[in-house]
Amino acid sequence: MKARIFQKPKNAMQSGRAGTQRWMLEFAPAEARKADPLMGWAGSGDTQRQLRLGFASREEAVAYAERNGIDVEIMPTPERRLKIQAYADNFR
Repeated sequence: MKARIFQKPKNAMQSGRAGTQRWMLEFAPAEARKADPLMGWAGSGDTQRQLRLGFASREEAVAYAERNGIDVEIMPTPERRLKIQAYADNFR
């Protein structure tokens, strides 16, 4: 099994950062999705794709993966860049 560990990004539609401190373990897809012949919906027999585990720290997520024999790829957290501007800058 392969998985990736990453930190949840901030929602682009909201200004708050609630839940962004959590680290997520998400499994890589084991098989490709295929269209259902009757309904046309995309689906697969891979049930691990539905599973997403949350952890308080990166170390907890890595420890869980090692305990269960899961190969992990740790995605680095992108650096936050703030664009500080005044409201009056909108009218220049």
